[in-house]
Amino acid sequence: MACATAPALHSSASWTASTVPSLRGGVSAHERVSLRYTQWRTSLSNVVGCRAVMSAENRDVSPTSSELKQNEGEPSSHVLAEQRRRVGRGSRLVGSGSAVPKHLITNEDLSKFVDTSDEWISVRTGIRNRRVLGEEESVTSLSVEASRKALEMANVKPEDVDLLLLCTSTPDDLFGSAPQVQKLLGCHNALAFDLTAACSGFVLGLVTATRFIRGGGYENVLVVGSDALSRYVDWTDRGTCILFGDASGALLLQAATDDQDSLLGFDLRSDGNGHKHLHVTVDSVAESSSSGAETNGAAFLQPGKASYECLQMNGKEVFKFAVRAVPQVVEGALQEAGITGNDVDWLLLHQANQRILDSVSDRLHIPSEKVISNLANYARTRLQLDTRTWLNRDKQEFPGLKLWHQKTIKDGTFQLRTASV
Repeated sequence: MACATAPALHSSASWTASTVPSLRGGVSAHERVSLRYTQWRTSLSNVVGCRAVMSAENRDVSPTSSELKQNEGEPSSHVLAEQRRRVGRGSRLVGSGSAVPKHLITNEDLSKFVDTSDEWISVRTGIRNRRVLGEEESVTSLSVEASRKALEMANVKPEDVDLLLLCTSTPDDLFGSAPQVQKLLGCHNALAFDLTAACSGFVLGLVTATRFIRGGGYENVLVVGSDALSRYVDWTDRGTCILFGDASGALLLQAATDDQDSLLGFDLRSDGNGHKHLHVTVDSVAESSSSGAETNGAAFLQPGKASYECLQMNGKEVFKFAVRAVPQVVEGALQEAGITGNDVDWLLLHQANQRILDSVSDRLHIPSEKVISNLANYARTRLQLDTRTWLNRDKQEFPGLKLWHQKTIKDGTFQLRTASV
């Protein structure tokens, strides 16, 4: 099921430390649900974001034990059990890994078969190189490689993984590739399924993982983001072939106590109005069958072989959507976190286009030196390489992130994470 959606999904989250209010103390049950504060504590910092658009205010949530003690005396055991079930299981990031294909395509390479140049591409997009799948590589193989690195970092055995989410719009199999990744990794005890949400897929996968953990029964959840849009790009169209790279990234989330919870919140939205501006649709023509059965006098139409069109994109419309929608969700996240753009130390946007990154940071009044970018060496990787920066590990693997790794990271810095198709 290889497809890209229109400008439809966008999301944001920010990372912080102790300056953000805690779930414990000073926050009423209603406020706690409205803000949906939890924490993502990593070796770098913690994460804060805004609530999901849909749920918060009208949901009934049990008060904390301290609130009950203060207002009604000692809580009953069943109330405490319900409280633990609803808000007692958090998620923390314990491992990350990523993988890219071996085959490198430079701007100079592209200029040999399309009307373009290194200067034309780099000035408009910030991209100089990209990696694409070779003959013996696949979305599955990249996913396995990235996942193994994440498990090794976390020192978690494959058989201890309870859930594997593969966030991809370009699976190797129409029915999904997650079970094959599960099999090759040896995660025999894990439920595995694909999640398709284009550029926002990885953020959506992370939120989904935390919900499975919070619901109970899942201790280790592997979230993998992989895409190979090189399979669906028209390599004679300079408007699209210059933009995309293939890559995979993985994060391992682990159940934690409520006071160790890392995900402070999220803002997820959808808008399908712009489908025509970015899509990969099925191209299938039904053919009349002379030998087919007739039903109610109508000849049976034998479906033709399905195939996918090349990726179609209206770059101007995608740009306008991104620079409008991303700042909106970012500002919402900042407001819910109780901070401003001046408090943000690092801005990690979906690696789509350098002009988009610059425009968004300008609108948020966040200096360009605080914006993390790996576009130059890996092109538009649909968020997957962004996972490399979450835990600040494996520093030598991606030269494009050298600047990020050289900077001093201290607990308490705010890191804002967004995604937009």
